[in-house]
Amino acid sequence: MKMFKRFLATALCSAVVVSGFSHIQKVDAGPPSHSNAKVDNVIYMIPDGYSASYATNYRIYKGEDPVLDSMLVGMMKTNSADNWVTDSAAAGTAMATGVKTNNGMVSVTPDGEPLETILQAAGDAGKSTGLVATSTITHATPAVFGSHVESRGSEADIALQLANEIDVLLGGGKANFLPKSEGGNQEERHLIDEAIENGYQFVETREELLALNGQADKVLGLFATGAMAPELDRDVTEEPSLAEMTKAAIDTLSKEKDGFFLMVEGSQIDWAGHAHDAAWAMKDTEAFEEAVKEALEFAKNDRKTLVVVAGDHDTGGMSVGGYDEYLAKADILHDVTATGNYMASELHADRSNAKDVLSTYANIELTAEEEERIQTAPANQVAFVINTIISERAYVGWSSTAHTGVDVPLYAHGPSSDLFNGLLDNTDLPQRMAEAMKIDFAQ
Repeated sequence: MKMFKRFLATALCSAVVVSGFSHIQKVDAGPPSHSNAKVDNVIYMIPDGYSASYATNYRIYKGEDPVLDSMLVGMMKTNSADNWVTDSAAAGTAMATGVKTNNGMVSVTPDGEPLETILQAAGDAGKSTGLVATSTITHATPAVFGSHVESRGSEADIALQLANEIDVLLGGGKANFLPKSEGGNQEERHLIDEAIENGYQFVETREELLALNGQADKVLGLFATGAMAPELDRDVTEEPSLAEMTKAAIDTLSKEKDGFFLMVEGSQIDWAGHAHDAAWAMKDTEAFEEAVKEALEFAKNDRKTLVVVAGDHDTGGMSVGGYDEYLAKADILHDVTATGNYMASELHADRSNAKDVLSTYANIELTAEEEERIQTAPANQVAFVINTIISERAYVGWSSTAHTGVDVPLYAHGPSSDLFNGLLDNTDLPQRMAEAMKIDFAQ
């Protein structure tokens, strides 16, 4: 309990919060292993917002079976303590602690009591620990594994609890680690300097991360002031991909003889769903699959690593086909080379170049009706209208801009993967990971 007690002490001393609602090789995962061999390492991978409809559309988009197909072992229920439709904080809390809480709350009970997480239990058992995300590293899903606050919006407070406690932190959110005097969100503390003083290697570009080559013992990588870029827009940044961050984390953590626990989140699949940006959703799913390949490559060589993959909920109510047609054309999304947000930013003030922008970035020749929809949309809805037009062309349907409560696919590979067979609740996952690792974990 040592690691959890340190977190608890930090949480109790923190400010009061408001409660509220590449080079990657092709890897064939093969069938999930039912071996009872010892599990030294767990790689827990969460494609945020990902459900069966995303999986099917991605299969169409890719043109062949994705690597996750061969790892399918079951389905998972996602409801929170106070709602059949969960948010990421409550879903993540269940997936990290084995206890359901209310929407908006991060690894605390509905009454606000801190809950030990599976990452903290692994740390207490002597394992190295890591978090990787393309959001801010203090966003809801990574936050639930190493912090305890009543409101997911308390990202500066979350940073205080993550800093210097977890061996590898890779993602966005640099502002949450800097003092306000340097444009950050901390009152006074400079968490990056503190991390360096405590033996962390600090990196903030792809080049710096790759140069580590697994030599550092602890790594803090913050690659953007806020969230990292969508995969569609990554080529105009100096940021690493999710796969590159995953490999770097594994290279660092795997030096621990007692094993490691790593959580990897494909954060922006969810954001794409909220925006109804089908191309962004598919491209970030592709980036997530590349990260899964890195995990599987390590696991197949190591033979003591359990890989578990599950989305925390569905986002957007995506469908395969729609618009009163018997069609599905997600494969045409390969022609889309920018997010709807980026395309909207390329429009002139009068949006007179809408045809050129959609032709350039989406390979779409707009009809007169589609052009008018873009030109007459309210300013804050232009990107959404672009995304809707592209979704219509691909026959990717949507029922909501929020989350839905459908069950999500559950995937596993490696020793003890049979523990995840069938229809499980999201609270079952950390308990079964603890069983696989043979570590103490009971709330």
